[in-house]
Amino acid sequence: MVEAYIGIGSNLENPLFQVNAAIESLAHLPDTKLVSSSSLYASKPQGPQDQPDFVNAVAKIETHMSATALLSALQALEQEQGKVKKRHWGERLIDLDILLYGSMTIQTSELVVPHPEMQSRDFVLLPLRELASDIPVLGSVDALIKELKETFVFPLNT
Repeated sequence: MVEAYIGIGSNLENPLFQVNAAIESLAHLPDTKLVSSSSLYASKPQGPQDQPDFVNAVAKIETHMSATALLSALQALEQEQGKVKKRHWGERLIDLDILLYGSMTIQTSELVVPHPEMQSRDFVLLPLRELASDIPVLGSVDALIKELKETFVFPLNT
């Protein structure tokens, strides 16, 4: 079994529901166990500001799937949930990203792990800190959070 961390985000059609539905779907992936999930966080958009705020979380899973098989399974879950992506860094019904896959570094045309932007994204690091203290190659989650210039994330009381 490989321990993997999945970033989850939504800002369309009841984002709280969308994120919780995605977490529930992760629990039903084949050859995979949902170990835990973070609290839910609200965040300002990283891209265009003329869109709703996001709801974000991180899930920790254990899986027998390869990284590419997991990527395909996550893309299938996004499609089943009705993924809408209107523009780059724009509105999303649901977005599932492999943040970490064991201690592996992966660089292919389809997948880069650790996720290439995670060290600069508060909406990833703050929920991830609930589940992991270190990131392979990048180091301490707390140290990365301290390096953020600003944060636009706050926990949701759900």
